[in-house]
Amino acid sequence: MDSSSAARRRINSIHSHLVTSSRSSPLIRSNPTAGEFCLDNGYSVALPEKLSTGDWNVYRSARSPFKLVSRFPDHPDIATLHDNFEHAVHDFRDYKYLGTRVRVDGTVGDYKWMTYGEVGTARTAIGSGLVHHGITMGSTVGIYFINRPEWLIVDHACSAYSYVSVPLYDTLGPDAVQFIVNHANVQAIFCVAETLNSLISGLSEMPSVRLVVVVGGLNESLPSLPASAGVKVVSYSVLLNQGRSKPQPFVPPKPDDVATICYTSGTTGTPKGVVLTHANLISNVAGSSFSVKFFSSDIYISYLPLAHIYERSNQILTVYFGVAVGFYQGDNMKLLDDLAALRPTVFSSVPRLYNRIYDGINNAVKSSGGLKERLFNAAYNAKKQALLNGKNASGIWDRLVFNKIKDKLGGRVRFMTSGASPLSPEVMEFMKICFGARVLEGYGMTETACVISGMDEGDNLIGHVGSPNPACEIKLVDVPEMNYTSADQPHPRGEICVRGPIVFRGYYKDEVQTKEVVDEDGWLHTGDIGLWLPGGRLQIIDRKKNIFKLAQGEYIAPEKIENVYAKCKFVGQCFIYGDSFNSSLVAVVSVDPDVLKSWAASQGIKHGDPRELCNNPRVKAAVVSDMDALRGFEFAKAVTLVLEPFTLENGLLTPTLKIKRPQAKEYFAEAITNMYKELAASDPTHR
Repeated sequence: MDSSSAARRRINSIHSHLVTSSRSSPLIRSNPTAGEFCLDNGYSVALPEKLSTGDWNVYRSARSPFKLVSRFPDHPDIATLHDNFEHAVHDFRDYKYLGTRVRVDGTVGDYKWMTYGEVGTARTAIGSGLVHHGITMGSTVGIYFINRPEWLIVDHACSAYSYVSVPLYDTLGPDAVQFIVNHANVQAIFCVAETLNSLISGLSEMPSVRLVVVVGGLNESLPSLPASAGVKVVSYSVLLNQGRSKPQPFVPPKPDDVATICYTSGTTGTPKGVVLTHANLISNVAGSSFSVKFFSSDIYISYLPLAHIYERSNQILTVYFGVAVGFYQGDNMKLLDDLAALRPTVFSSVPRLYNRIYDGINNAVKSSGGLKERLFNAAYNAKKQALLNGKNASGIWDRLVFNKIKDKLGGRVRFMTSGASPLSPEVMEFMKICFGARVLEGYGMTETACVISGMDEGDNLIGHVGSPNPACEIKLVDVPEMNYTSADQPHPRGEICVRGPIVFRGYYKDEVQTKEVVDEDGWLHTGDIGLWLPGGRLQIIDRKKNIFKLAQGEYIAPEKIENVYAKCKFVGQCFIYGDSFNSSLVAVVSVDPDVLKSWAASQGIKHGDPRELCNNPRVKAAVVSDMDALRGFEFAKAVTLVLEPFTLENGLLTPTLKIKRPQAKEYFAEAITNMYKELAASDPTHR
């Protein structure tokens, strides 16, 4: 009996024991006569990793269990980003597409819009302009500014003329920008007037650059470089006119051509270039479209960095559905003003902002006191109960309480997404109740072109990141050093591994690091620890990377401890450190200055400089006591208090706000040494 026929029979057996649900639901359900093959997962389906042998440990979306999605079901002809935008220009030509409030002179007014057709025309002109300047097919093009219409116009031009776009983070600073430009051999850079001078001053160190295009600058005020520099500097409007006067035919990419190289800052070393093809991006968004449905009447606000994959993938989805995209004015402090002017229906954000909204509303409710506080609590509990029972709450609660809260985001938001880091269940529930919108939490990474899993429509359980994107499959791999295994009860646990058309091609010019994360069977090892909840829902519970071993052989996951300590009232941010030469952990805590001053005043502790408080033994004892109240087995034996927050500017955070551990270790080296000296003095056996 040959193995291929046995494998075929096995897969046929699986097929025969599954039946498709009624047309009203795209999910499948198990056939009640399936016997040993009966599946109890509602949102995912477990399949064997190898057809002829192997455990049933690979999970796929129940929406497409036997074939991983690589194209939009309704438009299988869309295979590249260029195809996607051409589809939008054809179907939504006269619909609003890109809107901005910022005028040419820098003032702010009402939103002014370009249609899909107008953006298509501008895209052709910019692409033709690049061809006019001798930028050849396959060249890399850098985009060095924050979200604005020109960002997407340039990106669409890159897709239409087979260029590779390379986002340059505004927050990466000149050193990282220079590294990326040289590493990716960038030939043309689109920048704004504000970054032009720093860019030009470093051009001698970036020999690949041949063209600099300044968005928002007037051509006559641009510097002209000597011919020997070999670099032309032109304004965006001039490039647009050059392209209009000499339009060039499209140079459509193939699905397997590289669409973009996204550099992730990483928490160690130099940025890594994640190589994503058109097929990676289209398959990811096509898979997401099974559970995320937008309409051409929707309005989306763009303020999350376009240099990150979360916002980038949202933009591919908005194009597919013909959504209008309004940009913020570039200042996060004025985002609420932009929301009031735009009144979006779709709002994507990150837990940090949702937490701020949650705290702001709760503090306002508590400070209002009396009748208003009781009314809010009654409305909240009534709506919560209705949600739990799958019913709609009485509209009176919205009219009395929640409409005022909804107005904070413009009053029309019907759909909210959260990504980049875990959203706490209480904040998720709060957003659902207060805004009356569908709130979807997802999980993803740059290396998978964004979404790995997302919550399914109609799933009211919170505290998880949903089922697999129909464009990938997921398995959990044992991590014995952290005691996570697939045999764990009641839920299998392990490192989340992903495979499918969404997985990136590799790190640019870095085969070694690519092989560290993608194994020979094509599985991408994410470094995140997950478990399977009932119904085939994925929950993120830990992080494998950043674990270190203490002297006694105990493995420590510092982020887990930092997240616990973050709940302490004094703690603004926390950095946990340990190594194999010491048996204890130490912590550097960036204190919340307002809480610190308020507590000191309540205790009658007088001080001049707030820094004095950080060294005050009573203050330190209070902070340590507060932290110890939350401690489990893994806790810091010594603590240093600092007033300075961890920021992008002092090099302690990545642009996605994760702690850069090697840099933090170096930055706080003296404090770490002193803490271990103190521990050794108080307990000579501590090592």
